[in-house]
Amino acid sequence: MSIHSKVTQWGSVSRFCVERVADYSELLSTELSRMRTRLLREVIALVALAVAGLFTLSFVCVAIIASFWATPYFIHVVWAVAGGWLALSIVALLIFRVQRPVWSIEVLQEELRSDLATVKEALK
Repeated sequence: MSIHSKVTQWGSVSRFCVERVADYSELLSTELSRMRTRLLREVIALVALAVAGLFTLSFVCVAIIASFWATPYFIHVVWAVAGGWLALSIVALLIFRVQRPVWSIEVLQEELRSDLATVKEALK
C-alpha cells in the first residue's frame, strides 16, 4: 500500500471520527437527561417509601412493646424487637453490597464499540 493511500485512508477515518463526536455529545446529553429524570423519580419514591415504612414499623413496634407492658415478658419483647431491627439492618446492608449499579450509558457504549469496529475495519 502506498503512502498516499494510507494518508487518504487515515483522512477518511479521521473525518468519520470528527463527524461522530457531535453525535456522541448529543447522545451523551440525551442519556444523562434521561438518567437524571429517572434517578430523581426513584429517589423521591424511595424517600416517601422509607418515611412511610419507618413510621409504620415504629408504631407497630411501640404497639408490640405496649402490649407486653405489665407482663413478665416485657424485657424479652423489647430485646426481641431490637434484635429484629438489627437483623433487618444487616440483611439490608448485605443486599445493598451485593447489588450491581443499575445505571449505565449503554447506548453510547454500543455506539462507541460499533464505531471502533468500523475504524478497525477501515484501517485493515
